[in-house]
Amino acid sequence: MTNEPVSNDATDATSYPLIPISRPFIGAEEAQAAADAVRSGWLSAGPRVADFERAVAERVGVAHAVAVSSGTAALHLALLSAGLRPGDEVIVPSFGDIATVNAIFYVGARPVFVDIDARSYDMAPMLIEPLITQRTRAILPVDHLGLPAALAPILGIARRYNLTLIEDASAALGAIYRGKPVGSVSPITCFSFQQDCAITTGEGGMLVTNDERIVAQARMLRDQGLSETGAPTPFRRESELAHDGSYDELGYTYRLTDVQAAIGIAQLDRLDDILARRRAVAARYAELLAGEPGVQTPYAPDHAPHTYQGYCLRLDLRTTPARSLIMERMRGRGIMVRRGGVTVHEEPYYVSRMGRLSLPASEAAMRETLRLPLYAEMTEEEQDRVIAALRDALRAGPRPDFGGGVIGPMRGNYLY
Repeated sequence: MTNEPVSNDATDATSYPLIPISRPFIGAEEAQAAADAVRSGWLSAGPRVADFERAVAERVGVAHAVAVSSGTAALHLALLSAGLRPGDEVIVPSFGDIATVNAIFYVGARPVFVDIDARSYDMAPMLIEPLITQRTRAILPVDHLGLPAALAPILGIARRYNLTLIEDASAALGAIYRGKPVGSVSPITCFSFQQDCAITTGEGGMLVTNDERIVAQARMLRDQGLSETGAPTPFRRESELAHDGSYDELGYTYRLTDVQAAIGIAQLDRLDDILARRRAVAARYAELLAGEPGVQTPYAPDHAPHTYQGYCLRLDLRTTPARSLIMERMRGRGIMVRRGGVTVHEEPYYVSRMGRLSLPASEAAMRETLRLPLYAEMTEEEQDRVIAALRDALRAGPRPDFGGGVIGPMRGNYLY
């Protein structure tokens, strides 16, 4: 099939081959692994889950990993296992994914929003300390689209104030921070295996840590609070073991299935290749967009190479059309694009619960960022189509009613 449109009507997306925002890199190995798991008779949590946990723990250089049903579940269990309770405060960025903040609400704690760095879109470390109160119990940095947060200064603050540091590295498996794998830097780190991420199990997540107390609590909570003595772990068949343990705490059904874990093991074997392909696509985007008026390409520090869950541009709205117009025109040509993130503090539910807040850098990023398609098997022809559609959309001219300022992405305060 050719990638050329069969119609000149740029508003008719059906006349163009679709370029999705992401596409999982899966093949015969994953299909065979899933089929083998099904034939084994294990469909719920079983030996492949344990193998997947060991493989991820070894990959990131920690002692323990707990596989769960989603990245959000990993965050929820991390907060609970760290002892977060109603009334506690957690410092967290607003810009990113609403799931991060939802997990804080799940435990009854209160999110305290910190503004972001204007280059990285991760939390700004120098803004954290003024937000710390007697109720602060944790700091929850987010690695935006796979770019590691400024973990060294954040970890220093957490230690100085005796706070728990839980890293939301949902998109950052395989990322490196100052020579160390993400997952081995923070005391507790959470990954996601949703299909937009570098490796996928469809849905799924993982909590990693060196803390035996945290991992024991998380394992219990993921299985309805059933104590290890009565649970079918280490993965004996439920029919072979009566549930004679006790339910000491309120728990959840957050188990990953053996079929998902089998896919995850096959995917993990591909991780280095997948990341190399994603980074090559990102490098080519940067080359094609170099010098493009009104567009800032993503910040890419050498000491924190990331996974590029997406390619997030910054628009200068003084000279470009409105982002909504750019997105409409690109989607009309079969190019799926998204905003770079959401500002959770501006979402209706959180406004109703917390009132209106002002986070200037986060709000500017919300207005000005645009995520382009990026995936491991993306072809140069597909990238060329994306860039051509973007350039055509940019030529529509500036938004006539623009009246706000722009926080320049290179005036950031990203500290390592």
